[in-house]
Amino acid sequence: MPNHNPLKRAFSEGRKAFGLWATLPDPFAVELMAGGGFDYVCVDRQHGLIGYETLVSMLRAAENAGLAPLTRVTQNSPAEIMRSLDAGALGVIVPLVNTPEEAARAVAACRFPPRGERSYGPIRAAGVLGSGSPEHLAGEVLCLAMIETREGLANVEEIAATPGLDGIYVGPADLALSLGLEPASAGENPEHRKAVQRIRDACHRSGIAAGMHGSSGGEAREYAEQGFDFATAAVDAYLLADAAQREAAQARRRD
Repeated sequence: MPNHNPLKRAFSEGRKAFGLWATLPDPFAVELMAGGGFDYVCVDRQHGLIGYETLVSMLRAAENAGLAPLTRVTQNSPAEIMRSLDAGALGVIVPLVNTPEEAARAVAACRFPPRGERSYGPIRAAGVLGSGSPEHLAGEVLCLAMIETREGLANVEEIAATPGLDGIYVGPADLALSLGLEPASAGENPEHRKAVQRIRDACHRSGIAAGMHGSSGGEAREYAEQGFDFATAAVDAYLLADAAQREAAQARRRD
């Protein structure tokens, strides 16, 4: 179990990082897939089927595999962010951040006073990192804001400049919907591509990490080549469904 955040270390070393998106409420699924060579696992509580107790077990599975345990919270709620960090998450991805004020609220929930407003009670976090020191605990936590709306895009430069924010994670599907585009084909649309590039550039001008949500290794590699610092390379539910369909098709194939 690391006493540091592996994803934060990748950022500091200038390495591209790739992750697994977990939507299935099953720690064993995380254990099975965590050995695939990922840098982080993000447990999705916004659109996944995962409750708090299961979250704790899934974070533990990621930790034991040496990956950075992250979670996407359901909303920009200080109470939920703090509880997730106390459970041992080493980073939160906060959805639907539209203004610098909203970004600052997320950051404040991740930092102890006087830098923020996080209440001290690291019930699991202290054990995960091997220290209950507020400085060490807060120093290993990543606060990542999602830009996925037209309003967030309009304010992205100010959001990226928020003190204490570690990075921005692009939600390409919701961003496409907000721009009036079809999510499935948005990646080929010039307006969507320009928006994604603007977010990436705003991050790098402010010295923070730029991340992108993908659903395959090929997509993640493309994002890395475009200059993103981290990208999700697989979604557990998609992997399971694709594998089942592939094997069924093989079984029924006529030579």
